[in-house]
Amino acid sequence: MIAVWVTVRVKPELRDEFLRAIEADAVGSERDEPGCIRFNVLRNVNDENVYHFYEVYASEEARLEHRAAPHYAVWKAAAHTLDGSPTRDECRPVFPAAPSYWTKQA
Repeated sequence: MIAVWVTVRVKPELRDEFLRAIEADAVGSERDEPGCIRFNVLRNVNDENVYHFYEVYASEEARLEHRAAPHYAVWKAAAHTLDGSPTRDECRPVFPAAPSYWTKQA
């Protein structure tokens, strides 16, 4: 199990383009990728130009498959909407500890 926390800052004038692209990636990931357990996009309450992605993959292979998916290409094509480089932290789940929690829900 691999969880990834990504933080990005968006150029305000390109926010709508960013939101369309990340929505395509997040929705496509959960819908089309069996190994993508979760892909949430959150907006920072103190800065409307800062967004966080919480992604959970069943395995390293699933994470790599994500990067080969068509919806990921939509996201990559919108990289110019970012103001600076993303930060990325890789995590391992601690709680809840039950493996059944970390499975894809229908």
